[in-house]
Amino acid sequence: MTDSRLRVAAVGYLNARPLYEGLDRDPASARLRLDCAVPSEVARRVAEDEADVALMPVAAAATIGDLRLVRGCAIASRGPVRSVVLVGDAPIDELDEIGVDLSSRTSVVLARLVLRARRRGGEPRLVGRAPREALEHVRGRTGALVIGDPALEVEGRHAHVVDLAQAWRELTGLPFVFAAWCGRPGALSGDDERLLERARALGLERRPAIAAEYAARTGLSASSLLSYLREAIAYELGDEERRGLERFYDEAARAGLLPPARVRFFDEDRKAPSPAPSLDGLLARAAEGKRLSAAEGERLGQEASLFDLGLAADAVRCRRHPDGVVTYIVDRNVNYTNVCTTSCRFCAFYRPLGHPEAWLLTREELGKKLQEVVDAGGVQILLQGGLHPELRIEWYEDLFRWMKREYGLGLHALSPEEILHVARLEGLSVHAVLERLRAAGLDSVPGGGAEILVDRVRRTIAKAKCTSDEWLGVMRVAHHMGLRSSATMMYGTVDTLRDRVNHLVKVRDLQDETRGFTAFFCWDFQHERGTRIEPGDNGTVLYLRQQALARILLDNIEHVGASWVTQGPEVGQVALRFGADDFGSVMFEENVVSSAGTTFGMNAGAMESRIRAAGFRAARRNVHYEWLTPPA
Repeated sequence: MTDSRLRVAAVGYLNARPLYEGLDRDPASARLRLDCAVPSEVARRVAEDEADVALMPVAAAATIGDLRLVRGCAIASRGPVRSVVLVGDAPIDELDEIGVDLSSRTSVVLARLVLRARRRGGEPRLVGRAPREALEHVRGRTGALVIGDPALEVEGRHAHVVDLAQAWRELTGLPFVFAAWCGRPGALSGDDERLLERARALGLERRPAIAAEYAARTGLSASSLLSYLREAIAYELGDEERRGLERFYDEAARAGLLPPARVRFFDEDRKAPSPAPSLDGLLARAAEGKRLSAAEGERLGQEASLFDLGLAADAVRCRRHPDGVVTYIVDRNVNYTNVCTTSCRFCAFYRPLGHPEAWLLTREELGKKLQEVVDAGGVQILLQGGLHPELRIEWYEDLFRWMKREYGLGLHALSPEEILHVARLEGLSVHAVLERLRAAGLDSVPGGGAEILVDRVRRTIAKAKCTSDEWLGVMRVAHHMGLRSSATMMYGTVDTLRDRVNHLVKVRDLQDETRGFTAFFCWDFQHERGTRIEPGDNGTVLYLRQQALARILLDNIEHVGASWVTQGPEVGQVALRFGADDFGSVMFEENVVSSAGTTFGMNAGAMESRIRAAGFRAARRNVHYEWLTPPA
């Protein structure tokens, strides 16, 4: 039976409890279903339409865009908050690196604003880590950003502490709002808001009991916890808190950390809905390279004409690459095996172990392919395959060393899915696997296997594949180790425009943290023989729209590549006027999409001719987008 109750998500921290007290019991539970999670997960549920309303970080609300808030209810602070702190053994202003808890984007953005203000525009290197891991790394000139309950548990343990709410108050004279009840327009009725208001009133009364329950579970002081709930946290969203939130949104947008955002309430919409900003104004902001929210990206994808979307993306490309150069690379996509255990429904390439059509390339077969690349002046191998259950890490290490020793080519190898597969086989961490592979010759990580970074979609088309967070997590580790990677998207199965926009925003968020993505490529699902899922949205027009939207939304990724391999050389040329500044790879061979019937190919001469015919100069590059030939 379908549950028709309002889907409510809330941050599971102690400081949030007074705002949802009693919502899990009658009579409130007859109207709504409450689920608790970490702040980032709560925000994801709203973004991906798994929750109607959520008590969520305000920075995530700005990133999603066009959300409404419940008046009067918030998690705020008018002075020291105690549970959002930078800690270190050395003075915070002297730290070189800070491990940041990524569960709340609000705290990370606030930390960056405070650090930039204190350090005159600079900031230390930020590394995403789990709370305990971040604290374990605190030593010397490495500190940590700790939020929520873990921060309360380490009070008094570090020599240097900056309370971020207090730092904000000192900078602005205003309170800081960390989280609020948010949802899409129309998600809540007046009666629903009154339920949340009654929960807040009950929660404020029960703060002594809430503190005592938490103290009994954790061993912390009940009196200290009660002081925290009564004095450190303000549960109001009044006029002063609204000014503090608006100031935060303005400062974060000015710093390029968040899209511009407005504070709008559900009850305002019920009185007089606000008109949407003009589409022309949104297109102008897009063309200027300003950061857009997911809602704004979705609106462009729905309403902007193909011509206008292309013009905006082309303006972004021109600003980033004013020299009129389009790059390409001479490399080869080598699939070392078609044996795979994931059984993706969209893949016509894989075969299970023991299948008569299963294969694993020999060194002799690989050597012939690699020598052809060397003879053609190539610089790199893109090496990917299936998840072979019998290939251990030593096999990859031996292969990489042999390839480097015999052919000296750059090794752009193993998607996040393959790296996770090896880690699980060996019982090793992703970091340990990447360290060993890098020592053996790995130069960079391809962005394969991303498909759509929305788990509802992934469960439908590839239920055995890694989750979105796992894929992003491998890239996070690789980037923080100094490895660079590409980012990709395969769309056109069961995904929607909202899913595709959420995918881009997740890539953008990780790039904000790591700066490790060199480029982005997208293509549509190639539905032909051998695939076991029907096609969704696809075609040339959608490809050009999707690539243009990617160029607009990915304001922190330098390069966007045209996917002529799936779309054809002529469409690839047109894509250069829809935001792309790279023509991808000379394709000696391609086995995965060609297994579904796509067979486009092009050599270096033809590629340069296509680039020049489109009005650009051509330059050969390496994986880091450094020119290897002068533009011509």
